[in-house]
Amino acid sequence: MTSLPRPTTELSTDEARRIALRAQGFLGAPDRKSGVRGVLRHLGAVQLDTISVLARSHELIPYARLGAVGRTTVDQAYWTDTHAFEYWSHAACILPVEEWPHFAFRRRAYRSRPHWNHALPDGTYDQVIKQLRTEGPLTATELGGAKKTSEWWDWSGTKVAVERALMYGEVVCTERRGWKRVYDLAERAIPEALLHDELDDTECLRRLVRLAGQSLGVGTRADIADYHRLKGEQVDAVIADSGLVPVTVEGWGKPAWADPAALETAPRGRHRTTLLSPFDSLIWERARTERIFGFTHRLEAYTPKPKRIYGYFAMPVLAGGHLVGRVDPAREGRTLVAKQVTLDGPKAVPAVAQALLEAASWVDCTNVRLERVDAPELRDPLTRELSRALA
Repeated sequence: MTSLPRPTTELSTDEARRIALRAQGFLGAPDRKSGVRGVLRHLGAVQLDTISVLARSHELIPYARLGAVGRTTVDQAYWTDTHAFEYWSHAACILPVEEWPHFAFRRRAYRSRPHWNHALPDGTYDQVIKQLRTEGPLTATELGGAKKTSEWWDWSGTKVAVERALMYGEVVCTERRGWKRVYDLAERAIPEALLHDELDDTECLRRLVRLAGQSLGVGTRADIADYHRLKGEQVDAVIADSGLVPVTVEGWGKPAWADPAALETAPRGRHRTTLLSPFDSLIWERARTERIFGFTHRLEAYTPKPKRIYGYFAMPVLAGGHLVGRVDPAREGRTLVAKQVTLDGPKAVPAVAQALLEAASWVDCTNVRLERVDAPELRDPLTRELSRALA
């Protein structure tokens, strides 16, 4: 590992938290002019997920930062004008199209992968490429069917082939249609100037480490690695030349690096009050969330119902730069149902009410109904706060 310069900057816990909030777009005036595309470029990656409660996660991400941007507007911003592509980053993510060359290291790794979970029938790969070249962008269903049986994992040969082509970079997902990936040939979908794998692994990794540091503001080695799912040793190999600077953060107990631009001015401005998707990049990494906010975040959608503590899709509530509670939401007609609300004390009541009301308005609900409030003594204050606003 390359020796690193000694940290010259010491940050308090509070300074690190505010730097992280600003880097993620939650502190200061929202950049409405740049809109959804600005959010995507600022974050570097927006995670996709199949779960839809209030909305899908990739819609919740810009909403949390910009406010009530139209859901159709969100999808159009992502998927028109060859602005973005979908690929494997932190998970399945929407990525700015200009980052296509920097994922060459991952495409090469997939091409050299010796073992796969799904067998690829002879000739199927070439047939899929030929069909896309002839017929244009298609879903797996239009290519011949995504599954052999009703089991989610039982992919058809066509689905195996097109997903393999996606990983290799010969095919690109350019949009989601009814939540189905729409595949096209990379040679058609990616601008010619970007359509190459010329960058070596070191240059790709250096760029992604720098981007992660910018999007985090400040982070440990594990934080930075997790952002685009890099290996620790990959981060170690390039971080000295990434442009990030070493810092120490009070109470972290581990070396950290910061975006030098984030250190130039003190983070000030208005804090967002909002519900966060459990897949929001502010809270992607559990240890980081605990370290910065003193808040344990875990998605319980895949936890058996009797073992859930906070609910199926518990959404953390951000207010005043802190995580002050959780809401597990649902919708019934034009009513937003707060199935379970967890509050971090009485001071959280106004913020949670505001977050619920704004989310309800965004998804065209005219009413909010509380079911369970974990602290029974806070149920009436929260009800009164909601009633005053809805009156």
